[in-house]
Amino acid sequence: MADNKEKKVVKTAVGEITNAVIKDEQQPKLPWLVSSAMFLAPLCWYGPIGSTRSVLIPQLFAQIDPANKVWAVGILATIASITGAVANLLFGAFSDVTRTKFGKRKPYIVAGTVLVAISLIIIANLTSIWGIIIVWIVAAAAENAIAAAIYPQISDRVAPKWRGTVSTFYGVGFTIAQQGFALLAAQFLGNVKVGIYVMASMTVVLAIIHVLLINEHSNLSEPRVAFNKESLKKYFFFPTHDARDFYLALTGKFFMVVGSTIVTTFQLFIFTDYIGQSTKSAGQSISIFSMIMLFIGVFFALVGGPLADKMKRVKAPVVIATFALGAAALFPLFIRHPWAMFVYAIIAAFGNGLYNSVDGALNMDVLPSSDTAGKDLGLINLANTLGQMLGAMVASAIVEAFGYQSIFIFAVAMEIIGGAAIMAIKRVR
Repeated sequence: MADNKEKKVVKTAVGEITNAVIKDEQQPKLPWLVSSAMFLAPLCWYGPIGSTRSVLIPQLFAQIDPANKVWAVGILATIASITGAVANLLFGAFSDVTRTKFGKRKPYIVAGTVLVAISLIIIANLTSIWGIIIVWIVAAAAENAIAAAIYPQISDRVAPKWRGTVSTFYGVGFTIAQQGFALLAAQFLGNVKVGIYVMASMTVVLAIIHVLLINEHSNLSEPRVAFNKESLKKYFFFPTHDARDFYLALTGKFFMVVGSTIVTTFQLFIFTDYIGQSTKSAGQSISIFSMIMLFIGVFFALVGGPLADKMKRVKAPVVIATFALGAAALFPLFIRHPWAMFVYAIIAAFGNGLYNSVDGALNMDVLPSSDTAGKDLGLINLANTLGQMLGAMVASAIVEAFGYQSIFIFAVAMEIIGGAAIMAIKRVR
Protein backbone atom coordinates (compact mmCIF):
# COMPACT_ATOMS: atom_id res chain seq x y z
CA MET A 1 0.00 0.00 0.00
CA ALA A 2 1.40 3.37 -0.95
CA ASP A 3 2.06 5.81 1.87
CA ASN A 4 -0.24 8.44 0.32
CA LYS A 5 -3.17 6.07 0.00
CA GLU A 6 -6.00 6.84 2.42
CA LYS A 7 -6.36 4.34 5.25
CA LYS A 8 -9.57 2.36 5.49
CA VAL A 9 -10.94 2.79 8.97
CA VAL A 10 -12.47 -0.21 10.70
CA LYS A 11 -14.85 0.84 13.47
CA THR A 12 -15.00 -1.48 16.45
CA ALA A 13 -16.36 -1.42 19.96
CA VAL A 14 -13.05 -0.27 21.33
CA GLY A 15 -12.19 2.49 18.86
CA GLU A 16 -11.27 3.09 15.23
CA ILE A 17 -8.74 0.63 13.82
CA THR A 18 -6.75 1.81 10.80
CA ASN A 19 -4.27 -1.04 10.49
CA ALA A 20 -6.38 -4.05 9.46
CA VAL A 21 -4.99 -6.34 6.75
CA ILE A 22 -8.08 -8.56 6.95
CA LYS A 23 -11.42 -6.76 7.33
CA ASP A 24 -14.20 -8.00 9.60
CA GLU A 25 -16.44 -8.97 6.68
CA GLN A 26 -13.67 -11.14 5.24
CA GLN A 27 -13.45 -13.26 8.40
CA PRO A 28 -16.99 -13.96 9.70
CA LYS A 29 -15.87 -16.85 11.90
CA LEU A 30 -13.11 -17.13 14.47
CA PRO A 31 -9.95 -18.58 12.80
CA TRP A 32 -9.50 -21.55 15.11
CA LEU A 33 -6.27 -22.89 13.61
CA VAL A 34 -4.64 -19.48 13.81
CA SER A 35 -5.95 -19.08 17.36
CA SER A 36 -4.49 -22.47 18.35
CA ALA A 37 -1.19 -21.57 16.73
CA MET A 38 -1.06 -18.29 18.64
CA PHE A 39 -1.77 -20.14 21.88
CA LEU A 40 1.38 -22.18 21.20
CA ALA A 41 3.40 -19.18 20.02
CA PRO A 42 4.77 -18.08 23.44
CA LEU A 43 5.40 -21.71 24.36
CA CYS A 44 7.75 -22.01 21.38
CA TRP A 45 10.21 -19.38 22.50
CA TYR A 46 9.45 -17.64 25.78
CA GLY A 47 8.64 -20.77 27.78
CA PRO A 48 11.82 -22.78 27.22
CA ILE A 49 14.35 -19.96 27.01
CA GLY A 50 12.69 -17.74 29.61
CA SER A 51 12.59 -20.47 32.25
CA THR A 52 16.17 -21.45 31.45
CA ARG A 53 17.24 -17.84 31.92
CA SER A 54 15.32 -17.20 35.14
CA VAL A 55 15.57 -20.58 36.91
CA LEU A 56 18.24 -22.89 35.48
CA ILE A 57 21.01 -20.44 34.56
CA PRO A 58 21.10 -18.78 38.04
CA GLN A 59 21.45 -22.25 39.57
CA LEU A 60 24.18 -23.09 37.05
CA PHE A 61 26.04 -19.90 37.98
CA ALA A 62 25.64 -20.73 41.67
CA GLN A 63 27.26 -24.12 41.04
CA ILE A 64 30.12 -22.69 38.98
CA ASP A 65 30.96 -19.60 41.10
CA PRO A 66 28.71 -19.03 44.17
CA ALA A 67 30.50 -15.83 45.22
CA ASN A 68 29.83 -14.07 41.89
CA LYS A 69 26.41 -15.48 41.00
CA VAL A 70 24.55 -12.17 41.44
CA TRP A 71 26.68 -10.10 39.11
CA ALA A 72 26.81 -12.99 36.64
CA VAL A 73 23.01 -13.05 36.38
CA GLY A 74 22.95 -9.27 35.97
CA ILE A 75 25.62 -9.23 33.25
CA LEU A 76 23.99 -12.08 31.33
CA ALA A 77 20.61 -10.37 31.42
CA THR A 78 22.08 -7.00 30.43
CA ILE A 79 24.23 -8.16 27.51
CA ALA A 80 21.60 -10.56 26.23
CA SER A 81 18.89 -7.90 26.49
CA ILE A 82 20.92 -5.42 24.45
CA THR A 83 21.42 -8.11 21.81
CA GLY A 84 17.75 -9.02 21.95
CA ALA A 85 16.64 -5.41 21.63
CA VAL A 86 18.59 -4.92 18.42
CA ALA A 87 17.62 -8.35 17.06
CA ASN A 88 13.92 -7.85 17.77
CA LEU A 89 13.77 -4.58 15.91
CA LEU A 90 15.83 -5.78 12.95
CA PHE A 91 14.17 -9.16 12.49
CA GLY A 92 10.73 -7.59 12.83
CA ALA A 93 11.57 -5.17 10.04
CA PHE A 94 13.21 -7.87 7.91
CA SER A 95 10.15 -10.10 8.22
CA ASP A 96 7.94 -7.23 6.99
CA VAL A 97 9.87 -7.02 3.72
CA THR A 98 10.72 -10.72 3.26
CA ARG A 99 9.18 -12.47 0.23
CA THR A 100 9.62 -16.26 0.04
CA LYS A 101 7.62 -19.31 -0.99
CA PHE A 102 7.39 -20.11 2.73
CA GLY A 103 5.95 -16.71 3.66
CA LYS A 104 7.55 -13.77 5.44
CA ARG A 105 7.43 -14.92 9.08
CA LYS A 106 8.09 -18.68 8.92
CA PRO A 107 11.80 -18.52 7.87
CA TYR A 108 12.69 -16.51 10.97
CA ILE A 109 10.67 -18.74 13.29
CA VAL A 110 12.31 -21.92 11.98
CA ALA A 111 15.87 -20.58 11.86
CA GLY A 112 15.52 -18.95 15.28
CA THR A 113 14.22 -22.16 16.84
CA VAL A 114 17.15 -24.19 15.51
CA LEU A 115 19.67 -21.67 16.85
CA VAL A 116 17.97 -21.51 20.26
CA ALA A 117 18.06 -25.30 20.62
CA ILE A 118 21.72 -25.54 19.58
CA SER A 119 22.70 -22.69 21.92
CA LEU A 120 20.96 -24.28 24.90
CA ILE A 121 22.66 -27.62 24.27
CA ILE A 122 26.07 -25.92 24.16
CA ILE A 123 25.35 -23.94 27.35
CA ALA A 124 24.38 -27.12 29.19
CA ASN A 125 27.92 -28.42 28.64
CA LEU A 126 29.88 -25.28 29.59
CA THR A 127 31.59 -24.67 32.94
CA SER A 128 32.64 -21.06 32.34
CA ILE A 129 30.41 -18.13 33.28
CA TRP A 130 31.81 -16.01 30.46
CA GLY A 131 31.42 -18.87 28.01
CA ILE A 132 27.74 -19.19 28.96
CA ILE A 133 27.22 -15.43 28.61
CA ILE A 134 28.79 -15.38 25.13
CA VAL A 135 26.70 -18.27 23.85
CA TRP A 136 23.62 -16.75 25.45
CA ILE A 137 24.06 -13.72 23.19
CA VAL A 138 23.40 -16.01 20.21
CA ALA A 139 20.43 -17.55 22.02
CA ALA A 140 19.01 -14.09 22.78
CA ALA A 141 19.33 -13.01 19.13
CA ALA A 142 17.63 -16.20 17.98
CA GLU A 143 14.91 -15.91 20.63
CA ASN A 144 14.06 -12.40 19.48
CA ALA A 145 14.07 -13.43 15.84
CA ILE A 146 11.29 -15.86 16.74
CA ALA A 147 9.42 -13.32 18.86
CA ALA A 148 9.66 -10.59 16.22
CA ALA A 149 8.21 -12.86 13.53
CA ILE A 150 5.66 -14.83 15.53
CA TYR A 151 3.67 -12.04 17.20
CA PRO A 152 2.79 -10.06 14.02
CA GLN A 153 0.98 -13.13 12.68
CA ILE A 154 -2.08 -11.86 14.57
CA SER A 155 -1.99 -8.64 12.56
CA ASP A 156 -1.37 -10.62 9.35
CA ARG A 157 -4.12 -13.19 9.79
CA VAL A 158 -6.82 -11.87 12.15
CA ALA A 159 -9.61 -9.34 11.58
CA PRO A 160 -10.09 -6.58 14.21
CA LYS A 161 -13.26 -8.11 15.67
CA TRP A 162 -11.36 -11.32 16.54
CA ARG A 163 -8.17 -9.73 17.82
CA GLY A 164 -9.36 -9.66 21.43
CA THR A 165 -10.26 -13.35 21.33
CA VAL A 166 -7.03 -14.40 19.61
CA SER A 167 -5.11 -12.19 22.01
CA THR A 168 -6.72 -14.20 24.81
CA PHE A 169 -5.37 -17.41 23.25
CA TYR A 170 -1.93 -15.79 23.07
CA GLY A 171 -2.27 -14.46 26.62
CA VAL A 172 -3.16 -17.85 28.06
CA GLY A 173 -0.23 -19.38 26.20
CA PHE A 174 2.09 -16.66 27.49
CA THR A 175 0.93 -17.19 31.06
CA ILE A 176 1.59 -20.92 30.76
CA ALA A 177 4.94 -20.16 29.15
CA GLN A 178 5.87 -17.87 32.04
CA GLN A 179 4.72 -19.97 34.94
CA GLY A 180 4.29 -23.52 33.65
CA PHE A 181 7.79 -23.69 32.28
CA ALA A 182 9.20 -22.07 35.43
CA LEU A 183 7.47 -24.81 37.42
CA LEU A 184 8.91 -27.44 35.10
CA ALA A 185 12.40 -25.92 35.24
CA ALA A 186 12.32 -25.88 39.04
CA GLN A 187 12.12 -29.67 38.98
CA PHE A 188 15.58 -29.75 37.43
CA LEU A 189 17.45 -27.55 39.93
CA GLY A 190 19.24 -30.70 41.05
CA ASN A 191 20.22 -31.60 37.47
CA VAL A 192 20.50 -28.41 35.45
CA LYS A 193 22.05 -30.07 32.40
CA VAL A 194 19.09 -32.41 31.87
CA GLY A 195 16.70 -29.50 32.45
CA ILE A 196 18.31 -27.44 29.69
CA TYR A 197 18.17 -30.41 27.33
CA VAL A 198 14.45 -30.74 28.03
CA MET A 199 13.92 -27.05 27.26
CA ALA A 200 15.88 -27.31 24.00
CA SER A 201 13.77 -30.27 22.89
CA MET A 202 10.48 -28.62 23.78
CA THR A 203 11.20 -25.44 21.83
CA VAL A 204 11.76 -27.49 18.66
CA VAL A 205 8.67 -29.67 19.05
CA LEU A 206 6.35 -26.79 19.90
CA ALA A 207 7.68 -24.62 17.07
CA ILE A 208 7.02 -27.39 14.55
CA ILE A 209 3.42 -27.70 15.75
CA HIS A 210 2.95 -23.91 15.59
CA VAL A 211 4.28 -23.68 12.05
CA LEU A 212 2.01 -26.49 10.90
CA LEU A 213 -1.07 -24.94 12.50
CA ILE A 214 -0.47 -21.39 11.28
CA ASN A 215 0.10 -22.78 7.76
CA GLU A 216 1.70 -19.66 6.34
CA HIS A 217 1.73 -19.69 2.55
CA SER A 218 4.00 -18.15 -0.05
CA ASN A 219 3.96 -14.36 -0.22
CA LEU A 220 5.92 -14.07 -3.45
CA SER A 221 2.88 -12.38 -4.98
CA GLU A 222 3.22 -9.40 -2.63
CA PRO A 223 5.01 -6.39 -4.12
CA ARG A 224 8.68 -6.36 -3.34
CA VAL A 225 9.94 -3.45 -1.28
CA ALA A 226 12.47 -1.27 -3.04
CA PHE A 227 15.33 -0.44 -0.70
CA ASN A 228 15.63 3.31 -0.95
CA LYS A 229 15.58 6.24 1.44
CA GLU A 230 11.80 6.17 1.88
CA SER A 231 11.51 2.41 2.44
CA LEU A 232 14.40 2.41 4.90
CA LYS A 233 12.70 5.19 6.84
CA LYS A 234 9.36 3.37 6.78
CA TYR A 235 10.52 -0.14 7.65
CA PHE A 236 13.62 0.41 9.77
CA PHE A 237 13.03 3.59 11.79
CA PHE A 238 10.68 4.62 14.53
CA PRO A 239 7.18 5.60 13.31
CA THR A 240 6.42 9.32 13.33
CA HIS A 241 2.88 9.56 11.93
CA ASP A 242 -0.24 8.76 13.99
CA ALA A 243 1.96 7.21 16.65
CA ARG A 244 1.15 9.01 19.92
CA ASP A 245 -0.88 6.17 21.44
CA PHE A 246 1.61 3.65 20.08
CA TYR A 247 4.40 5.26 22.08
CA LEU A 248 2.25 5.47 25.19
CA ALA A 249 1.53 1.73 24.93
CA LEU A 250 5.24 1.12 24.43
CA THR A 251 6.12 3.25 27.47
CA GLY A 252 3.52 1.55 29.63
CA LYS A 253 4.79 -1.89 28.69
CA PHE A 254 8.39 -0.86 29.33
CA PHE A 255 7.77 0.27 32.90
CA MET A 256 5.43 -2.64 33.61
CA VAL A 257 8.13 -5.11 32.54
CA VAL A 258 10.85 -3.30 34.52
CA GLY A 259 8.72 -3.55 37.64
CA SER A 260 8.00 -7.26 37.27
CA THR A 261 11.45 -8.26 36.00
CA ILE A 262 13.21 -6.71 38.94
CA VAL A 263 11.40 -9.25 41.13
CA THR A 264 11.52 -12.34 38.91
CA THR A 265 15.20 -11.95 37.93
CA PHE A 266 16.26 -12.90 41.45
CA GLN A 267 13.36 -15.18 42.30
CA LEU A 268 15.69 -17.99 43.41
CA PHE A 269 17.94 -15.68 45.43
CA ILE A 270 14.97 -13.93 47.06
CA PHE A 271 13.93 -17.24 48.56
CA THR A 272 17.48 -18.25 49.53
CA ASP A 273 19.33 -15.04 50.41
CA TYR A 274 16.48 -12.65 51.33
CA ILE A 275 14.07 -15.05 53.04
CA GLY A 276 16.75 -17.52 54.14
CA GLN A 277 15.65 -20.85 52.68
CA SER A 278 17.95 -23.66 51.58
CA THR A 279 18.28 -24.41 47.88
CA LYS A 280 16.03 -27.45 48.28
CA SER A 281 13.37 -25.49 50.15
CA ALA A 282 13.67 -22.64 47.66
CA GLY A 283 13.03 -25.09 44.84
CA GLN A 284 9.86 -26.19 46.59
CA SER A 285 8.82 -22.58 47.17
CA ILE A 286 9.44 -21.70 43.52
CA SER A 287 7.26 -24.65 42.56
CA ILE A 288 4.43 -23.37 44.78
CA PHE A 289 5.00 -19.81 43.54
CA SER A 290 4.89 -20.98 39.92
CA MET A 291 1.78 -23.10 40.45
CA ILE A 292 -0.04 -20.10 41.93
CA MET A 293 1.09 -17.90 39.06
CA LEU A 294 0.15 -20.56 36.54
CA PHE A 295 -3.36 -21.49 37.65
CA ILE A 296 -4.55 -18.06 38.74
CA GLY A 297 -2.80 -16.44 35.77
CA VAL A 298 -4.43 -18.82 33.29
CA PHE A 299 -7.84 -18.27 34.88
CA PHE A 300 -7.67 -14.50 34.51
CA ALA A 301 -6.10 -14.79 31.08
CA LEU A 302 -9.14 -16.86 30.06
CA VAL A 303 -11.73 -14.51 31.53
CA GLY A 304 -9.88 -11.27 30.78
CA GLY A 305 -10.53 -11.21 27.04
CA PRO A 306 -14.26 -12.05 27.17
CA LEU A 307 -14.68 -9.61 30.08
CA ALA A 308 -12.97 -6.86 28.10
CA ASP A 309 -15.21 -7.63 25.11
CA LYS A 310 -18.31 -7.48 27.29
CA MET A 311 -17.25 -4.17 28.84
CA LYS A 312 -16.14 -2.96 25.39
CA ARG A 313 -12.86 -1.88 26.93
CA VAL A 314 -9.27 -3.03 26.38
CA LYS A 315 -7.35 -0.16 27.98
CA ALA A 316 -8.93 -0.29 31.45
CA PRO A 317 -8.04 -3.97 32.10
CA VAL A 318 -4.42 -3.31 31.14
CA VAL A 319 -4.27 -0.34 33.53
CA ILE A 320 -5.80 -2.38 36.37
CA ALA A 321 -3.39 -5.24 35.71
CA THR A 322 -0.35 -2.95 35.81
CA PHE A 323 -1.36 -1.35 39.11
CA ALA A 324 -2.07 -4.82 40.55
CA LEU A 325 1.55 -5.82 39.88
CA GLY A 326 2.67 -2.81 41.88
CA ALA A 327 0.36 -3.66 44.77
CA ALA A 328 1.68 -7.24 44.82
CA ALA A 329 5.23 -6.07 45.55
CA LEU A 330 4.13 -4.42 48.80
CA PHE A 331 3.81 -7.76 50.62
CA PRO A 332 7.41 -9.06 50.31
CA LEU A 333 8.59 -5.47 50.83
CA PHE A 334 7.33 -5.49 54.42
CA ILE A 335 7.23 -9.22 55.22
CA ARG A 336 10.29 -11.45 54.85
CA HIS A 337 8.57 -14.84 54.77
CA PRO A 338 7.72 -17.36 52.03
CA TRP A 339 3.98 -16.72 52.39
CA ALA A 340 4.50 -13.06 51.49
CA MET A 341 5.93 -14.15 48.15
CA PHE A 342 2.96 -16.46 47.71
CA VAL A 343 0.60 -13.50 48.27
CA TYR A 344 2.70 -11.61 45.73
CA ALA A 345 2.14 -14.52 43.36
CA ILE A 346 -1.65 -14.44 43.83
CA ILE A 347 -1.97 -10.72 43.08
CA ALA A 348 0.70 -10.73 40.36
CA ALA A 349 -0.95 -13.75 38.73
CA PHE A 350 -4.19 -11.79 38.51
CA GLY A 351 -2.29 -8.86 37.00
CA ASN A 352 -0.22 -10.95 34.60
CA GLY A 353 -3.18 -13.02 33.44
CA LEU A 354 -5.34 -9.99 32.79
CA TYR A 355 -2.46 -8.11 31.17
CA ASN A 356 -1.45 -10.98 28.90
CA SER A 357 -5.04 -11.51 27.82
CA VAL A 358 -5.77 -7.94 26.73
CA ASP A 359 -2.42 -6.26 26.11
CA GLY A 360 -2.02 -7.93 22.70
CA ALA A 361 -5.30 -6.49 21.43
CA LEU A 362 -4.34 -3.07 22.76
CA ASN A 363 -0.97 -3.21 21.00
CA MET A 364 -2.58 -4.26 17.70
CA ASP A 365 -5.10 -1.44 17.88
CA VAL A 366 -2.49 1.30 18.34
CA LEU A 367 -0.17 0.19 15.51
CA PRO A 368 0.49 3.09 13.12
CA SER A 369 0.30 0.83 10.01
CA SER A 370 -0.28 -2.81 9.02
CA ASP A 371 2.54 -2.58 6.47
CA THR A 372 5.09 -2.26 9.26
CA ALA A 373 3.45 -4.53 11.85
CA GLY A 374 6.60 -6.62 12.32
CA LYS A 375 8.82 -3.62 12.89
CA ASP A 376 6.34 -1.77 15.11
CA LEU A 377 5.50 -4.84 17.17
CA GLY A 378 9.25 -5.35 17.31
CA LEU A 379 9.40 -1.96 18.99
CA ILE A 380 6.73 -3.09 21.45
CA ASN A 381 8.83 -6.18 22.12
CA LEU A 382 11.83 -3.88 22.35
CA ALA A 383 10.13 -2.23 25.32
CA ASN A 384 9.76 -5.68 26.80
CA THR A 385 13.41 -6.55 26.15
CA LEU A 386 14.77 -3.22 27.38
CA GLY A 387 12.50 -3.48 30.40
CA GLN A 388 14.02 -6.86 31.22
CA MET A 389 17.48 -5.43 30.72
CA LEU A 390 16.96 -2.39 32.92
CA GLY A 391 15.15 -4.48 35.51
CA ALA A 392 18.07 -6.90 35.67
CA MET A 393 20.64 -4.09 35.76
CA VAL A 394 18.85 -2.17 38.48
CA ALA A 395 18.15 -5.33 40.45
CA SER A 396 21.81 -6.32 40.43
CA ALA A 397 22.93 -2.80 41.41
CA ILE A 398 20.46 -2.22 44.24
CA VAL A 399 20.86 -5.74 45.65
CA GLU A 400 24.59 -5.11 45.95
CA ALA A 401 24.06 -1.60 47.36
CA PHE A 402 20.91 -1.82 49.48
CA GLY A 403 19.88 -5.47 49.72
CA TYR A 404 16.96 -7.40 48.31
CA GLN A 405 14.23 -5.44 50.10
CA SER A 406 14.84 -2.34 47.99
CA ILE A 407 13.91 -4.06 44.74
CA PHE A 408 10.27 -4.19 45.85
CA ILE A 409 10.19 -0.41 46.40
CA PHE A 410 11.48 0.11 42.88
CA ALA A 411 8.95 -2.39 41.49
CA VAL A 412 6.02 -0.47 42.98
CA ALA A 413 7.23 2.82 41.48
CA MET A 414 7.73 1.34 38.02
CA GLU A 415 4.23 -0.17 37.89
CA ILE A 416 2.63 3.15 38.87
CA ILE A 417 4.43 4.94 36.04
CA GLY A 418 3.50 2.19 33.56
CA GLY A 419 -0.17 2.28 34.49
CA ALA A 420 -0.28 6.07 34.18
CA ALA A 421 1.20 5.92 30.65
CA ILE A 422 -1.43 3.41 29.50
CA MET A 423 -4.20 5.54 31.02
CA ALA A 424 -3.13 8.40 28.74
CA ILE A 425 -3.95 6.43 25.53
CA LYS A 426 -6.84 8.08 23.69
CA ARG A 427 -7.53 6.02 20.53
CA VAL A 428 -8.63 2.91 22.39
CA ARG A 429 -11.07 2.80 25.30
